[in-house]
Amino acid sequence: MPETIPRQKMPEQPPDKRRTNFNEVPLGFSPETAQREASRCIQCKKPTCVQGCPVRIDIPGFIKEIRDGNYLKAFEVLKRTNSLPAVCGRVCPQETQCEQLCILGKKGEPVAIGALERFAADCERVQSPLPPSDPPPSNGIRVAIIGSGPAGLTAAGELRKLGYEVTIFEALHSPGGVLVYGIPEFRLPKEIVHYEIRALENMGVTIILNRVIGISETVDDLLDQGYRAVFIGSGAGLPLFLNIPGENLLGVYTANEYLTRVNLMKAYRFPEYDTPVIRGRNVAVFGGGNVAMDAARTALRLGADNVYIVYRRSMKEMPARVEEVRHAEEEGIMFKILTNPVRFIGDDAGRLIAVECLHMELGEPDASGRRSPVPIKGSEFTIGIDLAVVAIGNAPNPLVQRTAAGLETSKKGTIAADETTMKTTKRGVFAGGDVVSGAATVILAMGAGRKAALAMHDYLQTGVW
Repeated sequence: MPETIPRQKMPEQPPDKRRTNFNEVPLGFSPETAQREASRCIQCKKPTCVQGCPVRIDIPGFIKEIRDGNYLKAFEVLKRTNSLPAVCGRVCPQETQCEQLCILGKKGEPVAIGALERFAADCERVQSPLPPSDPPPSNGIRVAIIGSGPAGLTAAGELRKLGYEVTIFEALHSPGGVLVYGIPEFRLPKEIVHYEIRALENMGVTIILNRVIGISETVDDLLDQGYRAVFIGSGAGLPLFLNIPGENLLGVYTANEYLTRVNLMKAYRFPEYDTPVIRGRNVAVFGGGNVAMDAARTALRLGADNVYIVYRRSMKEMPARVEEVRHAEEEGIMFKILTNPVRFIGDDAGRLIAVECLHMELGEPDASGRRSPVPIKGSEFTIGIDLAVVAIGNAPNPLVQRTAAGLETSKKGTIAADETTMKTTKRGVFAGGDVVSGAATVILAMGAGRKAALAMHDYLQTGVW
């Protein structure tokens, strides 16, 4: 019986080895292991797991194909609703979405849906690398996508399937958005992202790089140029700061800059790429999310002797994925919880040499439902560091919004959009992903991109706004 088969564990690089390289940590299922894990799925008639997926993958359908050894068919099932399965199989928080609703999880461990998704996508990439595409015939209607992150790529793929002529405008020199500038190689290899993007281009999607909408042209300009609808998926790339003394010292980075230098600008491939980045020996990363884990584990791989995660709440409140925290602990990252920085300390040359912190205790829950950290008076102490990375969140860059007349935004700078259709307050303009929700997950951005594409199709076919 499926329920008697234990959940299969994915092999990983051992911690002492992986902390010295940027190769991917999980190594993937073998076909035998994948089929064994797929056989655990009881093929529910009313699969609750699907309801937990923002892009509504036919989860039992693709798992059944893996169970039966039809790996490419499994990929075809995935691709019907998911434009980036190899990405999602690696970075989606399945444990709080589809797997959380798996029936098997009520009495035991849920099916490893994410690992199986990765397996099917990887099989397709190895066995059938980008066959000649037969893109749908064009309906002659042009649409513009701003941003080539997960929301924009998903919207582009769905719209191209429906026959639209899709052009993506990307501000950076490489497509992929946060998938390439934010997530490290050891968690999401760049070649995986590039492969998924090439598949979209193979369908007929056009990507224009180094084009900053809001400077080179505006949303109104795009509409005037003949694009019948615009989707804004420009993400949340504006870093938040601690706003404490010393934050401008040499050696203090935001996670955005630090990870962009290492990932997109390939500092991790030194000396092949001589991208300047400070390689600290004693590093503190401030924050408790996945970005903080990424920055800390990156610093370790760049040669740090000691890396600290400094987080003002307890481990229980930490928003990072359990797997990411486990990987960080296994690799030797030290967690200084219930700790908050109050000032950075520099030497006479303006270089960071330490951070002063306070011990905290947990008070009453705040608006997020987590208990609020309260400073303990007189508990100041210092940590000697030569590199600090601030990873406490991001907000949308305001460039697009400021230059689009009639586009309503919130106090936090996010674009106001209908939750179901992703329509904004400006006719013909849709938005989704982090630019609407604030910094969230890849799969939620993809779900928004898919909803927007379907609503754009309805608008373009009916003219009804």
